[in-house]
Amino acid sequence: MDDLLLPEVDAELADAETEPVDDANLITSVQVTAEWNSFRDQHANDMFDEYLLSHGALELDTMATARGNKRIYLTWTDEMDAALLAVLVEHHNNGDHAQNGWKPHVYNSAIKNVRERCNVEITKDNITSRCKTFDKHYEVISKILSQSGFGWDWVNDKLLIDSDDVWNKYVEANKSSACYKNKVVKNWEAISTIYSKDHANGEGAQTGAEAAQVQPEQVDDASPDLQPKKQRTSEAILSILGDMKTSFNDSLKSTEPLPMPSVTPPAKILATLQMIPDLARCDMLKSYGKFILNERLFQALMELPMDMRKEWLLLLN
Repeated sequence: MDDLLLPEVDAELADAETEPVDDANLITSVQVTAEWNSFRDQHANDMFDEYLLSHGALELDTMATARGNKRIYLTWTDEMDAALLAVLVEHHNNGDHAQNGWKPHVYNSAIKNVRERCNVEITKDNITSRCKTFDKHYEVISKILSQSGFGWDWVNDKLLIDSDDVWNKYVEANKSSACYKNKVVKNWEAISTIYSKDHANGEGAQTGAEAAQVQPEQVDDASPDLQPKKQRTSEAILSILGDMKTSFNDSLKSTEPLPMPSVTPPAKILATLQMIPDLARCDMLKSYGKFILNERLFQALMELPMDMRKEWLLLLN
């Protein structure tokens, strides 16, 4: 239809009256060059990329190709994220971190796992870019969860917020977090496992081993002449009974409810099992049935490195 209208438009323009303009600087024609076409196309691509990223339409990564400046967009799927994070969690537990990222063999393992499980080719740059996204998620969400009135919805993979008032007050002081109110962030357990240590090991942080090596307070040697007499057995028994009576009376006066034991949500247990590479469906279901009934057994699983979890589960089953 547009092609049919062009002759009519040209005819109308030819018949239209024009006023002569006497201007030496008047541009009468424009020559389009290959350089201009290349600049225009590149500029249009850049504007389109900025639009997609700023509106959060897709989380994209670009891969260079041998076909000129043409771009191929890599869209990270949930399956690809799970394959990548499974490798990163395993090597995180093995301590395979480098000064700026991961050791080279970690990237190779991740590329191989994504290829085998998802049939998608990725590069080290793709992994680095995706890790920056995970790091941002952890930085924002962990800060929110440290505040009163927030929790994590393991079923729907997003924040639990007590009320709109709680959220509005938080966003007022942290405007960059506004988009996380209803944002779905899957694999939160894996992300927090990897990046909690990275953030905790920042400047001024203290590791568990360092915290355990606290020097005992020095006590000045007391004079032998000032040593107290050995307490009689009967006095010691009476003292213990008195302490027990006081503790019992205090417990009767207390109106505070006893704390409930911590129970891992079934959705979190299932997500953890799904991250174990090559775990058969029947073995996963058997393990799931045991863990929802035995919290201590599940905690034992979480302490194992990723590469040992499957073997341990098979021994249990």
